Amino acid sequence: MKTIYDFGSNNGDDIPYYLLKSDKVISIEANPALCEFIRGRFKEEILKGRLIVENCAITESCDGNVDFYLHDKYHVRSTLVAPGEEPDEGGFTEKDFTRINIKAISVGSLIKRYGKPYYAKIDVEGYDENLLNAFVLNQIIPPYISVESHTIGVFALLSEKLGYKSFKLVDGQSVGSIYNRSIFHSPVLDKQVLYSFPHHSAGPFGNDIHGEWMDKKTLLKVLAIQGLGWKDIHASAADQPTLSF
Repeated sequence: MKTIYDFGSNNGDDIPYYLLKSDKVISIEANPALCEFIRGRFKEEILKGRLIVENCAITESCDGNVDFYLHDKYHVRSTLVAPGEEPDEGGFTEKDFTRINIKAISVGSLIKRYGKPYYAKIDVEGYDENLLNAFVLNQIIPPYISVESHTIGVFALLSEKLGYKSFKLVDGQSVGSIYNRSIFHSPVLDKQVLYSFPHHSAGPFGNDIHGEWMDKKTLLKVLAIQGLGWKDIHASAADQPTLSF
C-alpha cells in the first residue's frame, strides 16, 4: 500500500493529486477551520477510507498539547513557532496572530500509527527543518520526500543525515503556470491523467516533476545561483541522479 503524508495541508489543494497517486492520504493540518473545510471538501474520500484528516500540530518529538499561532489574515502564515514583538521576514509581529492550544502528535507517533510513507510533503511554516530532523531521529527514509528550502540545513539533513543522492527543485511561484494542464500516470486509475495544479499547491513529486534528477553537488550549485526561499527540494531514494555538473 502506498501512503502519502501531507504535512501542512492548508486548504487541501494538494490532496486531489495525492489521491490519484496513492492508496491512502494522511492530511495533517493544525488550523481547525481548515480541517473542517477539508473534511467537507473530501467527504466521499474520507468515507471510503482513502483520506484521513488529523487536526493537530505535527511536532519533532512532542505528544500532548501545544500552542499554535493562527495568522489573523493569511492562514498560510499560521505557525507553531511563537511570533515575536519584532517583525518577521513577512513584516508580521505577535499582534497579527491569535494563539490557540491544540493537540500535538510527533512525526514518529503518526507514522507508527499509519505506516511508512511512500511520499512525504513537508510544508509547515517555520518548522520544516524540525520535522525533517524527526525523520532523521526515527530513521524514516521515504522513497520520495519534499521540504520547503528556506534554510540550507534542509539540504544537509536530506543529503548527509538521510542519505538521499537524487534531487529536484520545484519553484513555488511557478507551479500554477509550469504544471498547468500537466499529464502524468495515475496508478489508482491506471491511466494517463490531465491535471492542473492550483497556484498555491506544492505541485507534483517524483518523476512527475520536469527534468532530470540531480546529484547533490549539482543541486548545491543550482541553489547557489537561484537562492533559497519559496522552493521545494525533492529527494528520491528510488531514482539515480542523471544530471551532474
